[in-house]
Amino acid sequence: MRAFLDACVLYPTVLREILIGVAARGLFTPLWSARVLEEWALATIKLGQEQVARAEIAILQRNWPAAEVQADPEAEARLWLPDAADRHVLASALAGRADVIVTQNLRDFPRLMLDREGIRAQAPDPFLLALWQEHPDTVAEVVERVRATAEELSGESQRLRPLMKRARLPRLGKALSS
Repeated sequence: MRAFLDACVLYPTVLREILIGVAARGLFTPLWSARVLEEWALATIKLGQEQVARAEIAILQRNWPAAEVQADPEAEARLWLPDAADRHVLASALAGRADVIVTQNLRDFPRLMLDREGIRAQAPDPFLLALWQEHPDTVAEVVERVRATAEELSGESQRLRPLMKRARLPRLGKALSS
């Protein structure tokens, strides 16, 4: 499965690390565009974390050179979405032959429009929950590694359910805690 990752799922860090960790284990092929990566970097300016974001982006680009796709300008021009700024996401996903767009902004990707293009949008929580149902040990191992890293970096205990809730993955957190 090929999944186009929108900027809103590449930042914040815990969510991105889980998605990329699961991809690294072969459960899906991640895709993004240079424009999505730039959107991520710009979103961190207000927090004073742009340099960190740009370093993380460089690492992603190095580790996943085939993940970056470029939208066809003609395809982008013909597409309609409620937010015109998201047309590049759909056009890039189509250029990368993605099966799904993973995004928190489902309302920006109406099902009727995506059905016409043969693609769907899905929030990261149900996306990862479905992968966990198919590959429970693999997803659980990735999540535990991310949790342990968050604990090490923060110097504080990171209980799984609250961490997953903050990462906007409450259903996956509940499933993993059961």
